[in-house]
Amino acid sequence: MSADPHRWAQTLAGLHGQVWARLTRGVHDRHAAARHPTLATLSPLGWPQARTVVLRAADKAAGTLDIHTDLRSAKVADLRATPRATLHIWDSDAHLQIRLEADVAILSGADTAATWERVPPPSRMAYGSTPPPGQPVPDALDYQKTPDPAAFAILHLTVQAIDALHLGPDHRRARFSRAQGWSGQWLAP
Repeated sequence: MSADPHRWAQTLAGLHGQVWARLTRGVHDRHAAARHPTLATLSPLGWPQARTVVLRAADKAAGTLDIHTDLRSAKVADLRATPRATLHIWDSDAHLQIRLEADVAILSGADTAATWERVPPPSRMAYGSTPPPGQPVPDALDYQKTPDPAAFAILHLTVQAIDALHLGPDHRRARFSRAQGWSGQWLAP
């Protein structure tokens, strides 16, 4: 009989630690499930919006995450209207669904200059296009990509709650909240 590879899911502390370990790995490992989470926002017209993003920073101690984006994107307009979002990750290796509720600050200009300097030149192409992201074009490739630090933004997510669902032989689900000091509460899966 082999040891349970998901023993961490048996305790609230283990589950919480695994969530943050997976988030941190997503920042540094382009093959990790948490590298490309789904960010959900609410449009100014009230429509739910979901898109894949790239996780760029995770700080367990602060309970924060960072995502880079074009300042002119629809997600920024959504967040200006309602500065809250949900991040969703399905990690098939861990049999773990992670949902994070967060308040979102939009950083740009001088607040992002140091980070912009560390963005590799090829990646800078994602921040600055003519016309701006989501605008109509007459043909599929009728746009120009020009790196523009003025178009670069960081979505700084302050996590308020985590819902973690482990789908192992025994399903386990827990909710952790900043307001409760991340102590956690088991929930029925």
